[in-house]
Amino acid sequence: MKIIVTVPAYNEQDTIGKVVDEIKEVMESNSYSYAVLVVDDGSKDGTAEIAKEHGAAVFSHPKNYGLAETFRTEVKKCLEMGADIIVHIDADTQYKAAEIPKLVKEIENGYDLVLGSRFRGRIESMPLVKRIGNIAFSRAISRITGLKISDAQTGFRAFTRDIAKKIQISSNHTYTQEQIIRAVREKFRIKEVPIYFAKRLDKSRLISNPFGYAVRAWINIIRIYRDYEPLKFFGTVGSAIFGFGVAIGLFLVYRHITIGLSGRHFGLMMLDVIILSLGFQILIFGFIADMMRK
Repeated sequence: MKIIVTVPAYNEQDTIGKVVDEIKEVMESNSYSYAVLVVDDGSKDGTAEIAKEHGAAVFSHPKNYGLAETFRTEVKKCLEMGADIIVHIDADTQYKAAEIPKLVKEIENGYDLVLGSRFRGRIESMPLVKRIGNIAFSRAISRITGLKISDAQTGFRAFTRDIAKKIQISSNHTYTQEQIIRAVREKFRIKEVPIYFAKRLDKSRLISNPFGYAVRAWINIIRIYRDYEPLKFFGTVGSAIFGFGVAIGLFLVYRHITIGLSGRHFGLMMLDVIILSLGFQILIFGFIADMMRK
C-alpha cells in the first residue's frame, strides 16, 4: 500500500527540513512505499524551498487560508497521488515521526481512522489553557459521537483512502473534530493510540494570546453542538428562555392573586409574551434543524 505522509506548514522554515528528514528515515527503515507531501499555507519564509530541498513534494497556497482549507488541499492532493493510507503530522516537531508505524499498523489491522492521543501517552509540555481547551473539546466530541475520545484535537492521525474520499470537511475553522464526528456517523472504525508530545521549541502561533485562544475554543465547541446536535443546542437555549418566561408568568399570577395587577404591569406582561414566544420558536427551530440534519 502507498502511504502519503502529509505535513501542513505555515512559516516553519526552522523545523520543516528536520521533520521531512525524520519522516523519510522512519519510512525507509520500515520499507514502506511512501511519499512526503508538504502543503505550504502561504508561508512568507523559506518553508516551501527548504521542504523541496529535503525531498518533499510541495504544494503552496497563494495566501494563508488556515487549518481547514489546508487539510482539504492535503486530502485532495494525496488522493491524486494515489494514497492508500494518509498520515497527517504537524511541522513543529512536537509529534514524533518515529511513531508513524504505530498508526500505520492499526490501519493495517483494519481500522479506518487512527488518532495519536497525547492524553493517553506522554505530554512533555502543554500550556494550561490549551490543555483545558483540548479536554473540553474531547468531552464534547465524546458526547456527540457516543465514542470515548481522549484527544479530539490531535494533529497526528492516519486514515484510509475510503475516509479521504467519503468524508468531506465543510468547516472553515478546523478539521480535527469534524473528521471524527463524520467518521463515527459513517460507521468507520476508529482507534486511539498513545503517543509522545514534545515541548515546542519556539513560540506557538496558535496560542500567542491565551484569552483569545480560549474564546475561539469555546466558540468552536458551540459551533460543533449547533451543527451536529441542533436539538440539544437549540433545545437547551430555547428551554432556558422559555423557562425564564414561565417564571415571569408565575410571578405575575402571584401578584394578581395577592395584590392584583395594575397598568404598570402591562409592560412586563408584554415582555413575558415576547420571551415565551421566542423560547418556543427556538425549540421548534431545534426540532426542524434536527429533522433536516437526519
